[in-house]
Amino acid sequence: MSKTYAGARLRRLREERRMSQADLARALAISPSYLNQMEHDSRPLTVPVLLRLTEAFGVDPGFFSERDTSRLVADLRDALTGVVSTGQVTASDLSDLASRMPAVATLLVELGRRNQRLTEQLTEAAEGRGPGPVAQPRSAHEEIREFFYRRQNYLHDIDLAAEQFATEIGIRRGEVVRALSARLTERHGVRLAADSDRLLHHYDPAARVLHLSSRLRPGQQAFRMATQLALLEHTDQLSALATEDFAQESAAWPLARIGIANYFAAALILPYRRFHTAAEKFRYDIERLTDHFGLGYETICHRLSTLQRPRLRGVPFSFVRVDRAGNMSKRQSATAFHFSRAGGTCPLWNVYEAFAAPGRIHVQVAAMPDGQRYLWTARALTRHRGGWGEPGKTFALGLGCEIRHASRLVYSDGLDLDNTSAAVPIGMGCRLCERTDCPQRAVPPLDRRLAIDENSSTFVPYPVVGAGAPADGVRRRPTPRPDTAGALPAGRSSYTAVPGFPPQDSWWTSA
Repeated sequence: MSKTYAGARLRRLREERRMSQADLARALAISPSYLNQMEHDSRPLTVPVLLRLTEAFGVDPGFFSERDTSRLVADLRDALTGVVSTGQVTASDLSDLASRMPAVATLLVELGRRNQRLTEQLTEAAEGRGPGPVAQPRSAHEEIREFFYRRQNYLHDIDLAAEQFATEIGIRRGEVVRALSARLTERHGVRLAADSDRLLHHYDPAARVLHLSSRLRPGQQAFRMATQLALLEHTDQLSALATEDFAQESAAWPLARIGIANYFAAALILPYRRFHTAAEKFRYDIERLTDHFGLGYETICHRLSTLQRPRLRGVPFSFVRVDRAGNMSKRQSATAFHFSRAGGTCPLWNVYEAFAAPGRIHVQVAAMPDGQRYLWTARALTRHRGGWGEPGKTFALGLGCEIRHASRLVYSDGLDLDNTSAAVPIGMGCRLCERTDCPQRAVPPLDRRLAIDENSSTFVPYPVVGAGAPADGVRRRPTPRPDTAGALPAGRSSYTAVPGFPPQDSWWTSA
């Protein structure tokens, strides 16, 4: 059994309760010197002490357990690239900081990103492309993305409340719209009206009329109705959760309320236990789930990324939505997968390959520079407003999990999950990627000196001094492609999507 060292968390918890070491030592029936050693990680927390701590502070024992810090370490590396590239701080230093003092590490991430934004503004001003450095905060939409990202895309109390509400009003597969409309009418006197205007929906609180676009399909109508019920019946709970991170006068606060209401709506029309059972039964087959629940591909993917209820967890997924230009409009993760925030993502990632064959699910086993491997599914979808000639939107949706969970997915069938050399090497984007031997690299690596020789050139666009074999010793190969007969090599397969299930907006934002 591994030993538990959690000195920083123990010290912070004691200080939050305004207790001295002597006071806490007395409550735990140990000596102050022994407590001091535990707070400085000289001694581990024993089982008897852990039990007394949970009683004294009213916290779950998991509060003191080892935590996965890989995502926070990746964020630190991203935000502190200048310092890391000079060798002043090593990877082990970042890992130690994230493990022992996560609050300090999170503050450094925010300060590092603020410094990056100011540097970019200075560069634009010097080139005559901007007014000069102004300490601008992140956009409200970016703040909301971080709100869900910090919570690993799972809101426990909201999910429980929505599931209980679904039982109360009788949400059943095939009868969702009827149950929601009955609740709106009987409890709130809200009348539904089908309109053909440019708005997807509009609620008139004075007339108590919920206008829904006639172009919305039944699943989309159910989502809008469920969101309105959340705002009508659970407004205090929405506000309380939004206030945890944002002041009410901030631009992000109303967006947070909308995002939480949309989360509630998805959890209402797809109640956790029922959806989790179906996902496990169908081995996370997205097409079968869209058919089973009559909802869109994107809604199903987004709900799959939230199955993190304690003692009833599903596969922990990362979910992403990108456009052809590489803009990432949605990113949510219950895993340690790190999404780049500085410039584009990796062009070898199969979310970009999906644009070449819309309507098909592309499967990829991908390896990050740290050796962690993931199984990714990706599909390109086009969303039209409705009429001929009207502009539409095309996105690629990616859903991925760590390779240790891949066998639970139908998309792993026929793949050799143990063959590490078959994994496609991807990274966090060329700007931060550690792979010096990648022929697809678009910019030089930050922390390596380029090998410039006017008498020779290499297949790698930015050769570096001292470059040899990859760090893991594995020689990489290009992304596999079908042969002339259309056969796909080992490690890659595609599936034809089921038509008739249009994408939905995710439940916290529309982009």
